[in-house]
Amino acid sequence: MRLVLLSGLSGAGKTTARFALEDAGFFTVDNLPPPIWKLLLEHLQGQAVERAAVVFDVRGAGWISELPAQLAALRQAGHRVEVVFLEARPEVLLRRYNLTRRLHPLGTGSLMSELARERRVLAPIRELSDFIIDTSETSPRALKSRLLDLLGEARGFLLRLVSFGFKWGPPQDADLVLDARGFPNPYYDPELREKPGTLPEVQAYVFAPGTEDRYQAMLRLVGLSAEAAQREGRGGYTVAVGCTGGYHRSAALVLRLAEDLSSRYEVEVMHRDLGKD
Repeated sequence: MRLVLLSGLSGAGKTTARFALEDAGFFTVDNLPPPIWKLLLEHLQGQAVERAAVVFDVRGAGWISELPAQLAALRQAGHRVEVVFLEARPEVLLRRYNLTRRLHPLGTGSLMSELARERRVLAPIRELSDFIIDTSETSPRALKSRLLDLLGEARGFLLRLVSFGFKWGPPQDADLVLDARGFPNPYYDPELREKPGTLPEVQAYVFAPGTEDRYQAMLRLVGLSAEAAQREGRGGYTVAVGCTGGYHRSAALVLRLAEDLSSRYEVEVMHRDLGKD
C-alpha cells in the first residue's frame, strides 16, 4: 500500500495538491490523526485501494511528536510511505491570505506571527520529508505537475466523449455540450431505424454529403476546447454530444470525433443512452 503524507504551511497549496492526488487516483483524507492511519490503510486494502494520501497540518500539532514512530511502524508493516512538505516565502503566504481573507488555523495574533509560529511548529515534519516543494513562484497547474512528477504519478490528459439523448437530459458533468440534431436522422429510414449509430451504414447516413463542413467545425471546437483545458493543467475534459434519443447521430459523431482526436489525446468513449428505449 502506498501512503503519501501531505503537509506544509497554510496557504502553500495543500488543497491544490490534494485535488491533484485525487485526480491521480489516490484516496485522500484531510487531517486524519496519525494513530488512525494504520487502521485506514487496512480498511482501504480490504477495498482493493492501492494508494492513499493524508493531509496533515498545524491543526494536528499535538500529534507531531508521534509522527516518526507512526511512519516507522507503517514502513515496517510493508507500506510505502512518502512525506511531501509544501512551503512558500512569508510575504507570499501573507499576500495569499490577504487575497482570500481566510483566518489562519492558529488564529492567536497577527497573521505574520501566526505564519512564523506555524513554520516553527511544522519544522519536525519538514525534517522528515522526502520531498519539499517551494510554491512561492508556482502556479496551481505547475504545482500539480511538479507533485505528480516527483511521485512518479504523472498521467496523460484524458478526453472523454459522451453520446446522449436530449430527451433524457444532458450529462451534468459535461464541460462542453454539443447538439447533433442538425445532422441527418437515420430514424426516418426504415432500414436504419433500429440500428445504432455505432454501425458503419448508420454513420454513412449521418455523414451524408453536405455535412462535412458542419462536422469539421465541431471537430475544431472540441480540439480547441480540449487544448485549452490541457494548458490549464486539467487532467481531463468531457464533451457530450446529444441528439434526440442518443441512439443514432450522437453515437456516430462521438465515434468519429474519437477517431480523429485519438492521435492527440487519450480518448474515452461512452454511449450513455444507447440501450434506452
